[in-house]
Amino acid sequence: QVQLVESGGGLVQAGGSLRLSCAASGRTLSRYGMGWFRQAPGKEREFVAAISWSGGSTYYAESVKGRFTISRDNAKNTVYLQMNSLKPEDTAVYYCAAQTVGRPGRLIEYDYWGQGTQVTVSS
Repeated sequence: QVQLVESGGGLVQAGGSLRLSCAASGRTLSRYGMGWFRQAPGKEREFVAAISWSGGSTYYAESVKGRFTISRDNAKNTVYLQMNSLKPEDTAVYYCAAQTVGRPGRLIEYDYWGQGTQVTVSS
């Protein structure tokens, strides 16, 4: 079992930045591919970014390419999402997730989920 806890969310003005963290316990994160997803009110949960177990491959949704950066520190058992140039449409609850195998952008192929952290971007 892997327990995931997100932090770093908050309220920020449009154009600002936030860095989300996802800390894991229970097992080493180096065994897992990691992803960030988000869910806005009234919408389905959607893929944001993912990173392979080694950090050698990263994947992004088109809507965040060039603005968000996913990274990981396996020694700290932590995954990060650096979010720059934030827009009001980025407002959502952000979740991190871990997968043993599967396609990085496929929500249903993740095995473990955190509780989420709220990001609110004001215009």
